Amino acid sequence: MLEQLGKKLILKLELGPLTIAFDIVTVAMGFVVSAVLILLALWFRRSIPRDPEAPLSRKLAFLKASFEFFDEQLLGGFSPELARALFPLITTLFLYVLFSNWLSVIPRAQSPTQNLNVTMGLALMVYALSHVYAIRVKGAGRHLRSYLEPYPFLLPMNMIGDFGRTLSHGFRLFGNIFGGAILTTIVVSLAAKMFESLSFFTPFGLVLGVGIGTFLNFWFGVFIGAIQALVFALLASVYIRLVTT
Repeated sequence: MLEQLGKKLILKLELGPLTIAFDIVTVAMGFVVSAVLILLALWFRRSIPRDPEAPLSRKLAFLKASFEFFDEQLLGGFSPELARALFPLITTLFLYVLFSNWLSVIPRAQSPTQNLNVTMGLALMVYALSHVYAIRVKGAGRHLRSYLEPYPFLLPMNMIGDFGRTLSHGFRLFGNIFGGAILTTIVVSLAAKMFESLSFFTPFGLVLGVGIGTFLNFWFGVFIGAIQALVFALLASVYIRLVTT
């Protein structure tokens, strides 16, 4: 069943007493980002020679430099074994958030990270996986006892602080991306209204509004989007390191 919620198209599925709702545009944009990443992975895979002694191509050199950057900047504090295990997760998080943020630069396209459900879903995934890796590294007993330190009566505070990091993890990304989209819309609207009553300056106002909107869209989509993707992946790495050490 499709419903119009403001300007959002919501698909609702009735599964007995349970109702599941999907934002059609957000889901579609998420599939677009996933498809782009898969195609890029296949494209880069073709540049990997079977001969290990073959000279590096430009694509392979870029791929090697990117892997070294991810390994040093995002996974530098882990043991080599845990870093190898976490490398696919952290890099995929970074690339998915990065391309989701960059998607907003395309006219009529909407970034999936403008939806709180997406950002909180990613944050909750990191929260769950952090405990999985903590149990693998330290064991279930030692990991659960860490919530009783330094004193057992601090258990509620430790649990609240632990989950509070997850909430801030998801809200930080959502707030920055959604706030940038709102600011861009407001500035473009104000620029258009400023010259609306001045017929002589209407063409100039239109060009100015489009120029400001384009600049802000690229600023928040490309530059701020890249920074937020790096921060999100870095925080995911830090949160996992906190519970595995």
